[in-house]
Amino acid sequence: MAEPLIAQYGPDVPQAIARMVKAVHPRFDADAFLHDALSGYEALALMPRGKHIARALHRHLPANYPDALGILLASAQQPHGRDPGLSLASFLFLPHTVFVAEFGLGHFDLSMQAQHALTQRFTAEFSIRPFLQKHTQATLERLMDWTRDPSEHVRRLVSEGTRPRLPWASRLPAFQRDPMPVLALLERLKDDPALYVRRSVANNLNDIGKDHPGVLADTANAWLKDATPERQWVVQHALRSAVKRGEPGALAALGFGAGADVLIGQARIAPQSAVIGGKVAVTFDVTNNTAKPQRVLVDFAVHYIKANGASRAKVFKLKTLDLAPHETQRMGKQISLAEMTTRKHYPGLHRVDVILNGRSQLLGSFDLSGG
Repeated sequence: MAEPLIAQYGPDVPQAIARMVKAVHPRFDADAFLHDALSGYEALALMPRGKHIARALHRHLPANYPDALGILLASAQQPHGRDPGLSLASFLFLPHTVFVAEFGLGHFDLSMQAQHALTQRFTAEFSIRPFLQKHTQATLERLMDWTRDPSEHVRRLVSEGTRPRLPWASRLPAFQRDPMPVLALLERLKDDPALYVRRSVANNLNDIGKDHPGVLADTANAWLKDATPERQWVVQHALRSAVKRGEPGALAALGFGAGADVLIGQARIAPQSAVIGGKVAVTFDVTNNTAKPQRVLVDFAVHYIKANGASRAKVFKLKTLDLAPHETQRMGKQISLAEMTTRKHYPGLHRVDVILNGRSQLLGSFDLSGG
């Protein structure tokens, strides 16, 4: 069984930080800091551990924020001795960004300079958000400058830090209400040379679409005009959730505005009686019912039973079919019924739908038992 990621963020993290700070600030009481930082540490989840370390640093570094920040930034350049191949290697610097977010709001320029430096080691996508909330216009102006920064990490901070619904972070209600300031930044980054940045742009636009489907569709249509293949990918990735939801504007932007004139046949869901931990295979034919070529977006959805007995659809992406006149293509996918951290299975009848250009029709069902 794979080691939990949090195991990579054990007591060795504050220990490494203590060594690094001591190297540049000999008066730092490393023992007292570690006693403070490790008190209650094991009971905390990953992000709270970062905050816990940051607050311990605040208690043991100089009370003057500019002095403390200078020490912290200097320490970040020291060797840390941790394996750079660890999945959470860069999370070593999470407490540094938390320190800026929690204690640096009164020192805007100094804190923004710190985040510019730190995001090139970890990411300041979480720590930039309090500045967007308290110093909105000044932060947006700085981020606009950073859209042309030489560092792709800084440019990605612009798009990722302004996501209205960034995972692991509090939302940005002002940008959920009015996404136009964020869209102005994304406009500057939509053709960024780094896929790392373009993927973040797409994720941000996907976030915006959850609150403003019309803005998403309008932006997608505008960006698709004379679009490079790279920008087409950005738009398609940004529309993925809206397509799963069957939103007409998103489907129309991708050329799937009309209903598909096709026939579904030879549908098979096996086994009909499945067990938790097993698998189910779904197969069916899609036949062009016309004498003209058709392009059809084909997905399917499983309506999983929840703990309260209700059901909720999970959409699985399949394929875009280019069907010749009267052509038939066989489609299929195997569904794992193994327990996951993101999905727990419950017994009951599970409906399966095929989704054609965003429109659902019943494909069949399977009965799930505990085995």
